[in-house]
Amino acid sequence: MTSDYLSTMWAAIAPALGNHLWQSTLFAIAAGLFTLFLRKNHARARYWLWLAASVKFLIPFSLLVAIGSHLPWPRGSAGMNAGLYVAIEQVSQPFVPSTMPVISPLTPSTVSQSATHLLPALFIAAWLCGFVMVLCVWCVRWSRISRAIREAAPLREGREVQALRRIGCITGIRQPIELLSSRASLEPGIFGIAHPVLVWPEGISERLDDVHLEAILAHELWHVRRRDNLVATIHMVVEAIFWFHPLVWWLGARLVEERERACDEEVLESGSDRHVYAESILKICEFCVEAPLDCVSGVTGADLKNRIVRIMTEAVARRLDFRRKLMLGAAGLIAVAAPVVFGLVNGTASRAGSLPQTKGANATVYEVASIKPNKSDNGLFKMMFEQNGFSATSVTMLMLIRTAYGVNDNQIFGAPSWLNSEKYDIEARMDSAVADRLRKLSEDQRNVERRRMLQALLADRFKLTLHRETKQLGGYVLVIAKNGPKLKEAKPGDTYPNGFQGADGGSGAGWFKLGRFHGGRGELLGQGLPMAKLVRLLSENILNRSVLDNTGLTGSYDFTLQWSIADESQGPMFKEAGDDQQGTGGTTPPESSGPSLFAAIQEQLGLKLESQKGPGQVLVIDHVEKASEN
Repeated sequence: MTSDYLSTMWAAIAPALGNHLWQSTLFAIAAGLFTLFLRKNHARARYWLWLAASVKFLIPFSLLVAIGSHLPWPRGSAGMNAGLYVAIEQVSQPFVPSTMPVISPLTPSTVSQSATHLLPALFIAAWLCGFVMVLCVWCVRWSRISRAIREAAPLREGREVQALRRIGCITGIRQPIELLSSRASLEPGIFGIAHPVLVWPEGISERLDDVHLEAILAHELWHVRRRDNLVATIHMVVEAIFWFHPLVWWLGARLVEERERACDEEVLESGSDRHVYAESILKICEFCVEAPLDCVSGVTGADLKNRIVRIMTEAVARRLDFRRKLMLGAAGLIAVAAPVVFGLVNGTASRAGSLPQTKGANATVYEVASIKPNKSDNGLFKMMFEQNGFSATSVTMLMLIRTAYGVNDNQIFGAPSWLNSEKYDIEARMDSAVADRLRKLSEDQRNVERRRMLQALLADRFKLTLHRETKQLGGYVLVIAKNGPKLKEAKPGDTYPNGFQGADGGSGAGWFKLGRFHGGRGELLGQGLPMAKLVRLLSENILNRSVLDNTGLTGSYDFTLQWSIADESQGPMFKEAGDDQQGTGGTTPPESSGPSLFAAIQEQLGLKLESQKGPGQVLVIDHVEKASEN
């Protein structure tokens, strides 16, 4: 059962996670291109670009898309840029299907025990192991720093304290920074975020002249001014969660490089001599070791050789001019506004039923459709796919959704009450070219196209929008009963003198090709019916629950099934018409004293329905309206 829950959770989050990682990767690539454009400017500009790329891993665009999808927008504009919308959706969300397929029922119990079913659990376990390992490494390093802080003694006076106060006024830091003398060999570094302290290695002052001392202190105070420890902590969170993504660790190296370069630029611009500053860093490297965590800002971070070369040779970096500021502002606005607009177009297009519907000669849509409310209460109904269209009498919207998406009642969520009470008469006709094309398809392909056409009709006339989710569902498995099957296997040469009449008035062997059935509530007659059709009838028209075939029977069978309909949860049966799947239905039941459906299946067919529960896909209705007449 635990693996079932993990599979359900994985099926729900895997596509969203894949899209999020893909979008974050593209965002980081875009940030990298901007840093190349700003390579002659101040390092702090590039630093903030890399930080934005890091924070993007914590903020999925789907949140902004969801906000945009709930904003109002003129309906007429929904289909203006359909091609652009589809292209953007396919690029930004490659792991989410662009169209909604027929919803599949519960996966078979035999599959749930396979190795494939265990993959989500293995992925989650691998991620958790990596997450814990990263945290353990950081905890060990943190304990080392914490021990040095606990053993450190505060410095209240001396030239270090005087220089710290003087430079603090120059850098504009109002909060007094406490100076701690540590016996550890760690380099000078800023420890803490809300109340930072400067850890100063004991004895290092004797090796530094006043100008060297002031340069090092100025570097550390600029770390405080820029809140570099807070930024490093945020990125450490990103590294812990997305430890498996190499780009995340590469971003961390770029952040450290640019933060040290930004502090170097600030120190040099404040008046420090280049040679003196370079000597100061080298002296620290000679007697101290680098801080083990990025969230403790020191002096010796990044590539030391390249850093010294830049300090000694590069001219003062250029400040951002108005043109570059405008470009960065526009890029930031687009990064936030684009997902909102995307969600806005997505929601509007879905409500209008215009996306991703294609137009053209080969589009499988109904040419004309008439929908009228039906006020009759005689219990009779009809619903059938015809060769040139779709016809339904006294059907509810819930019945239409079940037929269009191939789902059961327990797979539909968020349905308002009128979906099962308001009745409609529908006549839809397709173009003759479309009808000719459908006739050339196989039965399965034709059924898929017919369902897509009905989905488009519901989206257009009922403004139906919905999405898929994965939930734990109850269902049944059809197996062979203890004493074996009692079905009569039909033969290709069998004739049915008293059987169902075909469109040509005949009833011979031609009926065997597709299998026929007839039924009202509480009765089902099958002639040459394959097991797949029996299972579908039980699932969609009788039980309204997912039913899986685990009988292993591959033939076609003749049978009569009768049961009591005392259980009102059993839906009405359909009578098959012509060469289509569904037809007229009736309400005349057999005697209520008969066996229940489950007992009748076991006694009369030699089969058995066993209950099961597992992950399955469901439809969640986002929006639906009552259809206007024509």
